[in-house]
Amino acid sequence: MLVANPIYDIVFKYLMEDERIARTILSALLKKDVVAVEVRPHEYSNISRDTLSVFRIDFGATVREEDGTCRLVLIEVQKTWVETETLRFRQYLGVHYSNPKNINADSKDGSAIPMVAVYILGHKVGDIEEPVLYVNHKAYDYDDRLVTKGIPDPFVDSLTHNSIIVQIPRLRGKVNNRLDKVLSIFDQSRISKDSQQVLLIDEKTYSGDDDMMHIVHRLVEAAADSDMRYSMNVEDEYYSIIEKRDTTIMLKDRKIAEQKTAIEAQAIKLMEQSTQIKEQTTQLKEQSTQLKEQSTQLKEQSTQLKEQSTQIKEQSTQLKEQSSQLKEQSTQLKEQSTQLKERDMQLQTSIKLLLRAGISPEDIAQQLGINLQMVKDAM
Repeated sequence: MLVANPIYDIVFKYLMEDERIARTILSALLKKDVVAVEVRPHEYSNISRDTLSVFRIDFGATVREEDGTCRLVLIEVQKTWVETETLRFRQYLGVHYSNPKNINADSKDGSAIPMVAVYILGHKVGDIEEPVLYVNHKAYDYDDRLVTKGIPDPFVDSLTHNSIIVQIPRLRGKVNNRLDKVLSIFDQSRISKDSQQVLLIDEKTYSGDDDMMHIVHRLVEAAADSDMRYSMNVEDEYYSIIEKRDTTIMLKDRKIAEQKTAIEAQAIKLMEQSTQIKEQTTQLKEQSTQLKEQSTQLKEQSTQLKEQSTQIKEQSTQLKEQSSQLKEQSTQLKEQSTQLKERDMQLQTSIKLLLRAGISPEDIAQQLGINLQMVKDAM
């Protein structure tokens, strides 16, 4: 049996406008008995013709609790078949939180009607494999102990809400419970080969289940309705345009991201070069300081060498005078061999001093007027 694909906004709206079907689907989602349901009006448009489509419909559902009591719950259903931003979902929730019509008229403290947000997504959410995800708030004390006394509380429920997230691509023929059976009408693995606007349903799967057969028959009616098919064609055309535009934007964004990455890489490279230049400048300053210190040391050494040179000249003059005296007293030297030895030792001492002063053996020999070998022997 071919039925209209409820992933389309127009088909989903047509489906949920049926009070019996709305109760069937919401009861399965809430896992509670929804005894009555009413579509609530809102001041914002259902379909956002921007970069995406999010269909929204709000229900005031009367839910029977396990103890038999009934309470009113606000159920906000948001459906999209393209990947969207969480900011849009948050904006829609913000409208509900700020709407004074969602305050419980019977409450004395002005508490809000408890709310459950239902997201029916035509795309996967990260790596979460469960087709249906329940996100329920709980209350804890400082030590992370679950608080149950006094919960639920109207004040707490007014400031928090539970969420149900349905990942349509994760359904894939899985029917393990009542909810899986109800959501199987959204299973996109059943799309007809001829058109994505219709699903191929085996009605035998739902035989004996009047509520499910009622849903199937309404989808059959939608598939046969020419105005409905026309609206579905409009949605296909719109999403085709959006897809092309998004592809163009994606390519531009990718190019911008690549250019940004290249610019950031260049900036990092320039920063590294700047750091290297700063380090080199610091090194050059240090080297310049070292050169100045070395220059000062060289000047001091030059002064010392000049002083030593003067001393050496003075000593050389003295040695020449002593040499003259030695010639004159050659006769006395023979007689005073002992004195000669002492003077010879003095000469060796002088040679060693001159050597220590850094004078070459040749210069010492020339200055002292002695044999170079004698200088070497004294070394």
